[in-house]
Amino acid sequence: MIESKELLELVVKAADDKRAEEIIALDVQNVSLLADYFVICHGNSDKQVLAIADEIVSEAQKAGIDMKRVEGRDSAKWILIDLHDVIVHVFYGEERSFYNLEKLWRDAPLVDITAMVD
Repeated sequence: MIESKELLELVVKAADDKRAEEIIALDVQNVSLLADYFVICHGNSDKQVLAIADEIVSEAQKAGIDMKRVEGRDSAKWILIDLHDVIVHVFYGEERSFYNLEKLWRDAPLVDITAMVD
């Protein structure tokens, strides 16, 4: 079984590989029962949003991660990927600003992901 920190790194690298914008990771272990980490990022087109989400799903499957669900692929405005310990939010740029999850979860500390991205 992959540790949540390793899963976080897998997700961040997959998003970065598809040039996701402004990738952030929040440590929600002490503020939510839903997961250990939230990853939030965005793309600048429907195609890029789908490509980011598909890469994350593909890499998770290759690593043998049991996926709970993927929601929002039809609209490609906000795709949620639930990987149990890590929940990923891939937004279309404008949608990210509108929902502002960073503010909603501001009590969760940021995780330093600089070593995980190119």
